[in-house]
Amino acid sequence: MASDQLEPQASPVSHERATCCIIGGGPAGMLLAYLLARQGVSVILLEAHMDFDREFRGDSLHPNTLEIMDELGLSERLLKLPHTQLSGFTLQTETGPVSISLARLKTRHPYVTFIPQAVFLDFIAKEAQRFPQFRLLMGAQVVELIEEDGVIRGVRYQSHSGAGEVRADLTVGADGRFSKARKLAGFEPVAMAAPLDILWFRLTRRPDDQLNDLGGRFFRRRIIVIINRFSYWQIGYVIPKGGYQAVRAAGLEAFRDTVARAIPELADRCQELQEWKQISVLSVESSYLTRWYRPGLLLIGDAAHVMSPVGGVGVNYAIQDAVETANLLGPKLKAGAVQPSDLAAVQRRRAFPTRVIQRFQVFLQRFIFQDGDVSASDAPFAVPAVVRWALATPLGVIPARLLAFGVRPAHIQRGVSD
Repeated sequence: MASDQLEPQASPVSHERATCCIIGGGPAGMLLAYLLARQGVSVILLEAHMDFDREFRGDSLHPNTLEIMDELGLSERLLKLPHTQLSGFTLQTETGPVSISLARLKTRHPYVTFIPQAVFLDFIAKEAQRFPQFRLLMGAQVVELIEEDGVIRGVRYQSHSGAGEVRADLTVGADGRFSKARKLAGFEPVAMAAPLDILWFRLTRRPDDQLNDLGGRFFRRRIIVIINRFSYWQIGYVIPKGGYQAVRAAGLEAFRDTVARAIPELADRCQELQEWKQISVLSVESSYLTRWYRPGLLLIGDAAHVMSPVGGVGVNYAIQDAVETANLLGPKLKAGAVQPSDLAAVQRRRAFPTRVIQRFQVFLQRFIFQDGDVSASDAPFAVPAVVRWALATPLGVIPARLLAFGVRPAHIQRGVSD
């Protein structure tokens, strides 16, 4: 059996059976569970936490995701939830603002929608509960993969009510960048670029603030991200991995001054930062697996390919993974005939688009963070004139399409319905 040797195993008190067992209730796992249950496949989804509310989870839904919601008949109800929409992005640089507009895209949703991820996940979970084939177990932490004759046959987990076991024809690891399923399966991700530190904090938002709902300030060796959270601005201060130590050593007053210079519109609120505990540090990196599957086990989303925060596309690539997995494996699961070659087909379908966008993210990251000294000049980042010119011409639709749809948009397979 494949197991984590650091965790003692208890005798299961609950034995359950499903066609598919999904580990992780993030965007990839939750949508995949919904899609499979919609096709009549029995699904048990195990989420380690008791709720979906986690700070600093991605919550941008790009046009391709909204088109998928359209195809499922969910977009109208989804967009009744509190959200903001953004049809373009303005990046402040040394040579002036650079804008990327989605308004020219041929889609019903030429904008990015911002919905707190916990709200989105709760919405999909409630929709999935319409199907008797779906079951969600909250607070169920996977501790062991059940392996027999070289095939993963399910998982063992611990919950507040004791130990449990789920037997399944297919187990899907969709449990994010720190995937337990990936660790238990013995997969080692390949790093693509040096990790980044993101310092997250909040500043009060006022009705008369002259800021876009989403904005960015690019500097040499740092990026400032500004996100409208209705009652406050969420600020992300992105620096090379390990840079937080230098920032903290310089002192809180120096950090407030840096933020005030970077975002002068909010300079009068920087004094709200009175303690370092108001600033959360999140380390992120870009990596991928060379193989996403073993017999009986498939990894998708960040469990298979950790995306950089550049472009905010991680949620949407995870959702595309879920859609293609359901398209390719749903009929196979209903027929009870999923083979390793079917799992390989999912990887072939999704590996190329994720690697392309990851390489683009790495290129931008290395270009911006070419010098890791975060105490160096605050000089803004200069964008070449040819790039600025291209964005102002019809060529500007290319980066907009890449941001909106990715390299290969995903769509619900026709003929598959509830």
